[in-house]
Amino acid sequence: MKYEAKVQDSSILGVGNFDTNFSDAASNGGRPDPEVPEKKPRRRFTAQYKLRILDELDVCSTPGEIGTILRREGLYSSNIRRWREQLDQGILTSLSPKKRGRKTKEKNPLAKQVANLEKKNEKLTRKLKQAEAIIEIQKKISEIFGVASKNNGETN
Repeated sequence: MKYEAKVQDSSILGVGNFDTNFSDAASNGGRPDPEVPEKKPRRRFTAQYKLRILDELDVCSTPGEIGTILRREGLYSSNIRRWREQLDQGILTSLSPKKRGRKTKEKNPLAKQVANLEKKNEKLTRKLKQAEAIIEIQKKISEIFGVASKNNGETN
């Protein structure tokens, strides 16, 4: 509502007609909007590239030469400052690209063995319960038919 009022006010001033329909590429026939530039992928610099640029900048002697190199490579002075700090600190690992994304959990080497043992324990427990049930049924059958069991000391 607030934005529509601004659009109407600006059209009254003669600035022009504004389209209040902010649509994406789906409503534009599947084509991206030519007015909006696509987001560039994030650049990653290898250790060799960083060292090559730092060496090239160290050789520069004239005042505008560093700026020329930075413009040619599309870099900022903050990149160079950070790379030099990393080089001075001796952090060679930071000069190489880092793996992005979530950290993988370290797997306990005994976890797989524990899982297998738990599964085996569960299986044996089921078999034991089944065997106990069978023994109970056999006792009841022997009582029904009058068959003496070895535990009672009776003989056939």
